[in-house]
Amino acid sequence: MPITTTPPVQLARIAELASFGHRLIEVLQTPEGAYPASPTFSAYAGYCWFRDGSFIADGMSAYGDERSATAFFGWCAGVLTSRADHIDWIVDETRAGRPPSGDRMLPARFTYDGQDGTDEWWDFQLDGYGTWLWALVAHAARHGLDLAPWQKAAELTVDYLVCSWARPCYDWWEEHSEHVHVSTLACVSAGLSAAVRAGLITGTRADEAIAASRAIGGVIADRGVRDGHLTKWLDVATVDGSLAAAVAPLGVVDARSPLAAATVDALERQLTVERGVHRYLGDTFYGGGQWPILSCFLGLAHTAAGNAERAAELLDWVASTATPALELPEQVDGHLIAPGMRQEWIDRWGTVATPLLWSHAMLIRLAVELDSARTLDSQPLSEGPTR
Repeated sequence: MPITTTPPVQLARIAELASFGHRLIEVLQTPEGAYPASPTFSAYAGYCWFRDGSFIADGMSAYGDERSATAFFGWCAGVLTSRADHIDWIVDETRAGRPPSGDRMLPARFTYDGQDGTDEWWDFQLDGYGTWLWALVAHAARHGLDLAPWQKAAELTVDYLVCSWARPCYDWWEEHSEHVHVSTLACVSAGLSAAVRAGLITGTRADEAIAASRAIGGVIADRGVRDGHLTKWLDVATVDGSLAAAVAPLGVVDARSPLAAATVDALERQLTVERGVHRYLGDTFYGGGQWPILSCFLGLAHTAAGNAERAAELLDWVASTATPALELPEQVDGHLIAPGMRQEWIDRWGTVATPLLWSHAMLIRLAVELDSARTLDSQPLSEGPTR
C-alpha cells in the first residue's frame, strides 16, 4: 500500500503540472532537438545549454518520452562531432602544457542550429559536458537503447574532460570563473564514470577516465569538504544549492553516507526557507530568490536517502510557484536575499524567466522519482506522454 504524503488535491495538481510541463517542453523543442532554456526571456532566447538541456532530457526520459530525449542527445552529438578538430586541438595543446584560454574552450550554450553564440557570455563551463554523458547513459539504460550512435561524441567529450577537469571555470550560475566548483566536479565525475560503466569508451581512454574520476573524488574529499559537508568550491566552508545534485540524481555521493546527510542538512539549514531553496548566501541575481529546480534537486537527494516525506513537501512548494497559466519560473521573490538588487536585473533583462523549461523538467523528474518510491497514491505520474 503506497504511503500517502501529499493530499489528493495536491497530487492532482502535480500530475497536471507534470503533464503540462511535458507538453510545453515537447512543443518548444526545436526540429534540431535542442531545448530552449526559456522561449521569451531576453538573455536566454535562442540558446540551448548542455547542462540545462541534459537535465531537461533526463526529466523527459524518466517521464517516458524516449523520442524527445533521444533527439536532444542527437543534437548534442552533432554539436560535438562538428567540432572534433577543435576538441582534438584543445586536448593536444593541453597535453603539451599549453592549455588554451577560456575563450578557446567549448562554450556552455549554443544556438539551436548548433552554432556558437555571437553575443558575449560567461561561456567556459565544464559541467554540461559531464552532465550530457551521465544523462545519455541513464536514458539508454532506461529505454534499452544502443549507445553506438553516440560513441564518437562521447569519446570526444571524455578526452576534453580528462584533460580539463582540474581547471577553474564558471559554475552552474555563470559566476566565479576563478574557482574549481564542487558541483562542476560532480558533473564531470558522473559523466566519466557513466561512460566507462556503459562501455561507451574502452582501452586507454577508459583507463584515463577512471583515473580522472578517482582523482576528482580525491580532490573533493581533500579540498571540497568542510565540517563534514560538500562546499561551494574548493577550500571554502560555504555551500551552494546545486550540491544536492551530487547526491541525486548524479549519485557521485552515496545518498545514505554521512557526507550526503551533512550536505543535505547544511542546505536545509543555510539555504532553505519554507521549502524554497536559494542558490547561495550573498546571491544578488534578481535579488537572490528561491529556485524551483533547487528544491527539486534537494527533494531528489532526500528521496534517495529514504526521506520521501520531506521530498514531497519540497515538490509541493515547487508546484505552488506555478503561475495561473501553469508556467514555472526560474526563481520566486518571496524571501529575497538582496531585495535592493531585484529592480536592477529587471531593468537589464526584464522580469524573471518564465517559463523556464528546466524548472518544468525538474518537477517532472522529482514527481516521477517519488512515484517510483511509491509515495504518491494516485495514477502513476510516470505513465509517459500522451499524444
